[in-house]
Amino acid sequence: MTTKNKIRVGVDVGGTKIEALALDVDGTELGRHRVPTPVGDYEGTAEAVAALVRRLEGDTGRSALVGMGIPGTITARGLVKNSNSVCLNGKPFQQEVSRILDREVRCANDANCLAVSEATDGAGMGYGVVFAVILGTGCGGGVALNGRVHAGPNGVGGEWGHNTLPWMTEEEFPGPDCYCGKHGCIETFISGTGFCKDHEKLSGKKLNGAEITAAAEAGDEVARRAVARLYERLARSLASAVNILDPDVIVIGGGLSQFSGIYSAVPPMLSQHVFGRECNTPVLQAKHGDSSGVRGAAWLWPME
Repeated sequence: MTTKNKIRVGVDVGGTKIEALALDVDGTELGRHRVPTPVGDYEGTAEAVAALVRRLEGDTGRSALVGMGIPGTITARGLVKNSNSVCLNGKPFQQEVSRILDREVRCANDANCLAVSEATDGAGMGYGVVFAVILGTGCGGGVALNGRVHAGPNGVGGEWGHNTLPWMTEEEFPGPDCYCGKHGCIETFISGTGFCKDHEKLSGKKLNGAEITAAAEAGDEVARRAVARLYERLARSLASAVNILDPDVIVIGGGLSQFSGIYSAVPPMLSQHVFGRECNTPVLQAKHGDSSGVRGAAWLWPME
């Protein structure tokens, strides 16, 4: 399909929100919209994606090439697996959206979209091996090698969030149950969901991530403890990825990437856990913020 006179629309299907972004042929942003994710509603999620695409087409008066980033991956049979939006698992989500929009829709793991976006024109630009992390409702990871996705033969390249939290303390063991069927996964500790649950465990209060960090900055000792636990667990988790991949750079996206303390607190802790007690790997915030994944989804249709 020619890209002439078309826009590219990237859609990021998250656990709590769906965001769509329109790019012109040269990469100029033309518009974006967000809607809440219809949680637990497979058909509603597909319809919400299609509605966002049509809205951006209406805004621009031009038809769209559509790419999607999803939590999880697509099997050889075309079915979603490993998604923390569990209503998508086992379903032909890519084909469903294609059917509704009556066109080809390209699809990739959301963290892989983040990795490619940041390797192309973001914080990972110029680095050969980019390990990208999404800290949002869930916790995903993706790898870009020289700007291209490395998904692997099983489609799980970079998915370190479903390894067990490394070097657990007695208090942490065996860890919370995870939707994947195991317990103690990294995701259950350092995702936005895990962070809020940990704070609630300590304080008895249900707060969102921004409220917890605001309370910590205001001097709340329990909130400070929850934030410190998040950073220390993140350091352990990233160190395990360094031990396996030793990437040139780690780029963090998702809602928690906005916590500025990550970039001062976590890097010095990595060397405590990396084999050889030395780690010079930069840990950087995604240049395009928590919307970097949606840009990567749009670039599933490259320039001609």
